[in-house]
Amino acid sequence: MKNIPYLLILSRFISAFIILYLGYFMGESAREYILMLMYLGLFTDIFDGIIARKTGVASEKLRRLDSQTDLIFWLSLGFASYFLNPDLIINEWKSILLIFSMEAMCYVVSIWKFGKETCTHAFLSKMWGLSLLLAFTYMIGFQKTGWTFDLALILGLVSHIDVILIILFLPQWQYDVPSCYHALKIRNGKQRKKSIFFN
Repeated sequence: MKNIPYLLILSRFISAFIILYLGYFMGESAREYILMLMYLGLFTDIFDGIIARKTGVASEKLRRLDSQTDLIFWLSLGFASYFLNPDLIINEWKSILLIFSMEAMCYVVSIWKFGKETCTHAFLSKMWGLSLLLAFTYMIGFQKTGWTFDLALILGLVSHIDVILIILFLPQWQYDVPSCYHALKIRNGKQRKKSIFFN
């Protein structure tokens, strides 16, 4: 049981490369398979943390591994969306570049301050992940952007600002900080409670 969280993370990592392969080499015929892998990936992302907590293997190493795997997984879906719908992605390139820049800024600020990547797993970041699920479902499944893309863009901006504030507020690096409000409480000397947002 203690190995299951790592196996779930590994399955999501492997799925990312399968998604890239399907999007690039199989094209239109792979849309349903990519969507299935996306929802399966979400399932593994939810349960790897639950099982880790229940079995007592939740650790900094696991959380950092989970966080970086999530990044690779969602990037693979972004590239697959481009392979399948290049016009949609090109039309929204400015918004997409903004999100990429914000993501990069989170890493830069965290590495500059703490010497390691961010791993907050904040609540707003989780909401952004759900909005990405909707946006990719529309792009890959229905070949459109619309309100789901706009929602993902807004939540992406807000969640990245929240992460940057968390990093700036924290006196020392730590993982699983629900919000910048909680980071500020930590900075002010409040005792940190176990995160209820562990996934």
